[in-house]
Amino acid sequence: MGTTIVFAGGPVTVATTLPSWIGPFDLVVAADSGLERAIALEVPVDVVVGDLDSVDPEVLRAAEAGGVRVERHPVDKDATDLELALEVACTAGTDRLVVVGSAGGRLDHLLASLNVLAHDRLAGIEVDASFDGTHVVMVRERRRELPAAIGDLISLLPIGGAACGVHTEGLRWELSGDVLEAHTARGVSNEVVSVPTSVLVDGGCVAAVLPPNDSVAREGAR
Repeated sequence: MGTTIVFAGGPVTVATTLPSWIGPFDLVVAADSGLERAIALEVPVDVVVGDLDSVDPEVLRAAEAGGVRVERHPVDKDATDLELALEVACTAGTDRLVVVGSAGGRLDHLLASLNVLAHDRLAGIEVDASFDGTHVVMVRERRRELPAAIGDLISLLPIGGAACGVHTEGLRWELSGDVLEAHTARGVSNEVVSVPTSVLVDGGCVAAVLPPNDSVAREGAR
């Protein structure tokens, strides 16, 4: 299967836009109130999943009446709504996953989301996320080209432990098989000096954080 978009919960703000870099998609999953985010962006939803304690009941009823599949889970559960939505995507056999959400002032939710996106079950899937317009590219055991422009600042953050064999192209401070140790900030604020720009990780997972509303996205939206 091709690309799945997962709309996470959180407040829908003026910064909530559908990034131009997503391209065509095949399946849309909303995690609880992520349904309202999808509706605000005029993206039809295929599945809504979660404990459904945050989504507007009227909005949910209208979606269900319109043929959207709803998977209800108990409030007392061990997985977040985002994790449940990712499970739907994995079960569908997606090849590429894009999460669109908002931090909404909840640092704990943002950190939890980044950790979830580094889960081993997503190892064979190309994973990207957009949080309030900030593009995050998850890199693990494959080369990922970064949609960046010269002068952009990019941070490479190891998630869930050390990232080994990190190789970069197009950055001012290149890495050639280096280790980005856990609990360090060595990869913060590298600078793009040439394009195409790419990152490869031999072991572990790196979140490549691009600047919000980067020049490539602005150009693509024209």
